[in-house]
Amino acid sequence: MASDSSSDDAAGEAPGRPRPAWQRFILKFFGWVFGLAFAGLFAVLTIAGVALAVAYPNLPDISDLSDYRPKLPMRIFTADGVLMGEFGEERRNLTPINEIPAVMKNAVLAIEDARFYSHSGVDYKGMMRAGIANLGRAKSQGASTITMQVARNVYLSTEKTFTRKLYEVLLTFKLEHQLAKDQILEIYMNQIFLGNRAYGFAAACETYFGKPLKDITIAEAAMLAGLPKAPSAFNPVTNPSRARARQLYIIERMEENGFITAAQAEEAKKQELHVRTGAQTTAIRAEYIAETVRQLVFAQYGDAAYTRGLNVYTTIKADQQEAAYRALRKGIMDYEKRQIYRGPERFVDLPNDPKELDDAVDDALAEHPDNGDVMAAVVLEVGPKKIVAVRGTGERFDIVGDGLNAARSGLSDKATPKIKIRRGAVIRVMKTPKDTWEITQLPEVEGAFVGVDPRDGSVHAMVGGFDFNKNKFNHVTQAWRQPGSGFKPFIYSAALEKGFSPSTIINDGPLFFGGDVTGGPPWEPKNYDGKFEGPMPLHTALAKSKNMVSIRILQAVGTQNAQDWISRFGFDPEKHPPYLTMALGAGSVTPMQMALGYSVFANGGYRINPWLITRITDQKGKALVESQPPLLNESMRAIDARNAFVMNRLLQEVARVGTAARAQRELKRPDLYGKTGTTNDSIDTWMNGFQPTLVAIVWMGYDTPRSLGDRETGGGLSLPVWVDFMQTALKGVPIMEPAAPEGLVNVNGEWYYEEYARGNGVASLGLSGDTGSSDAPRSPPPRISGSSGEQAPGNPNDRSMLNANGMPPPVPAAPTDERRSILDLFRN
Repeated sequence: MASDSSSDDAAGEAPGRPRPAWQRFILKFFGWVFGLAFAGLFAVLTIAGVALAVAYPNLPDISDLSDYRPKLPMRIFTADGVLMGEFGEERRNLTPINEIPAVMKNAVLAIEDARFYSHSGVDYKGMMRAGIANLGRAKSQGASTITMQVARNVYLSTEKTFTRKLYEVLLTFKLEHQLAKDQILEIYMNQIFLGNRAYGFAAACETYFGKPLKDITIAEAAMLAGLPKAPSAFNPVTNPSRARARQLYIIERMEENGFITAAQAEEAKKQELHVRTGAQTTAIRAEYIAETVRQLVFAQYGDAAYTRGLNVYTTIKADQQEAAYRALRKGIMDYEKRQIYRGPERFVDLPNDPKELDDAVDDALAEHPDNGDVMAAVVLEVGPKKIVAVRGTGERFDIVGDGLNAARSGLSDKATPKIKIRRGAVIRVMKTPKDTWEITQLPEVEGAFVGVDPRDGSVHAMVGGFDFNKNKFNHVTQAWRQPGSGFKPFIYSAALEKGFSPSTIINDGPLFFGGDVTGGPPWEPKNYDGKFEGPMPLHTALAKSKNMVSIRILQAVGTQNAQDWISRFGFDPEKHPPYLTMALGAGSVTPMQMALGYSVFANGGYRINPWLITRITDQKGKALVESQPPLLNESMRAIDARNAFVMNRLLQEVARVGTAARAQRELKRPDLYGKTGTTNDSIDTWMNGFQPTLVAIVWMGYDTPRSLGDRETGGGLSLPVWVDFMQTALKGVPIMEPAAPEGLVNVNGEWYYEEYARGNGVASLGLSGDTGSSDAPRSPPPRISGSSGEQAPGNPNDRSMLNANGMPPPVPAAPTDERRSILDLFRN
């Protein structure tokens, strides 16, 4: 029994035997681990719950994102829908998601969030990396999803703290819950900053490539998709090499994610991109117009004009605006080639190390950006027959032969240090038509161009100067300059109302006015060539721009009468004092005033106002303002239709055989009319001309008035610009020569007021022509002579008294005292 009892006791002790120490240790360890883990999890959940309870109510209301309306700039367009300018803090073109090309969306998804349409908005691995980076006081490298970026960019700051990250995650969930994926992507594609003041990919496409987003290519989309990460570091303008490397990586990502094929990827890698490197961000150069429109719209809407997304449509025609810009710049640069070389713009020390050299060139050219086709470059090597230079793009090129002509003085051994071209010189260069390079320089001279439709006043083109960024002064509307001979037609027009006709003979002879007449120093006016041709018909005098004839006409008309008359054309009388110098254009006008003045001739005698803005809409296209000019009517009449018609015939002769003969010769059409203008000492040059559908004015001169050169004239300097513009503007425009209005008679090819023609005995000679009802009887034309020792008035042998038909003009039976005094005063 004892043995059995011992056996039972031994068997009973086995189950209760103490566990080995190592087992107890393991059990305790895991017990504590699981306990702590549970406690930690509970704490985290509790903290998260508390944080969520505190933070969630403070999250911003995102309901407004369902109707996303960011700050949108004012955008200004031509009549044919071409963007001319944007004004606002943010350059943005709001584009609905269904109008964003698939290639652009795919490029963004490939690099930013390839799983965008499958995840719930948060990349947890990226969150963990961001948290660890914050603990280590490092910059976060986490891959935020597109939804998280929207949350951050729209509502949150850029600080990198756990609090901000928490709000970002919570806001991300809220966005994903309340908005559809396409809505989130649309906000991202329009909101993200992409450098150069561009927000959203539509604006970036226009900024960097000068094209609408709908026309973007795979290569261009990949370049833009690389910008969100670092708009400055991957900017294709300032960092082309880094931008190129990121573009290639994105193309590979697009291929890996199945957005493009291998063949498309290869083609995209080979595509050469044309990135805009200057300040120009629109398809055409129209900065002066855009600024004018901005001022007009701001006066109406105030600061809201820059954030409401207003679309402003104008009367500008894109092809004519571009033609005007190019023609004026060409005219100015052609003039600049005839000027003395003023030397490089700057000198820099260039290191020999290639990498340091590139940095030095970039730094030097950063302060000397390209000016359109007038580009900046740094000289690397100089020789008597060749210069090697480099542009900011890294392009190296040689300048040889005729390309050195403009700067020969800077290559001379005797050149002063200021103009000596040497290594490190910052110079200006242009491409020639032969695709070679030539040295040039930024011009000091300025110019202006304006084109107006005389039928309604719509402005078709306006260029206020050589370069808006260099000089924002709008010479079209702000520059008061002497018009010179271009003002003579308005004096001639006044003469027609006083009885003159195209065939009235006037003496081109010397004139002298003593101090007793001028009230100051004596005045002895001259013709441009210093010669006098004697008696000639009025139409010939205008074609040859004879100063003596214009003065004699003004003498006969009366300076006060003439001052009153020119106000009919829109000129300010106080800018044209009633002195005889008015006949030579010694007053002050703006190019816009000249355009409106010549429009009176072009449209048959009606005074118009300039018209620029046709329509203003909101960002959705709803019309806010619409305007139309008044139709021409008799309440707008400035001069008799007969006066306008006869003046057009005179101006047509100027454009055919006179000082503006180049116009009809090169454009090969008869319906061109105009008058050149050159002021004393060639300080201002003009070409004022029109075709019945378009008036165009060209002015050139220095802002601080000084001579353009002894041989510079309106015909040589401004007329070529006018012709270049009209080559484009009149393409496809049919020839238009207006019919004569009632009350005119054609005699031997010349047009006369009917009452004057009858006074000359035309009717009795049986000469027929267009006739019609006439106005009240007018006094017959005066006889104007000018040289001393002339025969008595009325003597048939006095050729200065004969008109174009070889007949003496009628002598009034009893001229008025005013007429008699005028004739007596100025007869030599």
